[in-house]
Amino acid sequence: MYKAETQIRVRYAETDQMSYVYYGNYAMYFEVARVEAMRSIGFSYKEMENEGVMMPVLESHFRYLKPGKYDELLTIKTTIPTLPGVRIRFEYQVFNEQEEMITEGWTILTFLKKESHRPTRPPQNLLALLKGYFQEAG
Repeated sequence: MYKAETQIRVRYAETDQMSYVYYGNYAMYFEVARVEAMRSIGFSYKEMENEGVMMPVLESHFRYLKPGKYDELLTIKTTIPTLPGVRIRFEYQVFNEQEEMITEGWTILTFLKKESHRPTRPPQNLLALLKGYFQEAG
């Protein structure tokens, strides 16, 4: 299992009239956390796309427990629970400054060839970077 953390400060433009994070912004927060999780192991989304593979979101799920608020520093813990195949699952937990979990969720993305939009295996360099975080069944 691979785990990473990233932090995001809630900006005024991301809040609603109550100064709570607008619920739709959590999709963007999950995206930031996902990209930073990959970057932290040395993998670049941009390079993958330049090499002809993209990763669209197939599914997303959010569970809102408490509101995030304007100017709070949120910590997003991102987990990849299993080694990816044609699909990859990311799980997220968002914590406020009091270390209370305020939102949790997951996304499933797929690897597609850019030119044909057909499913493909994950890039070998991504698998090589992730393999050390997963124990072999045996």
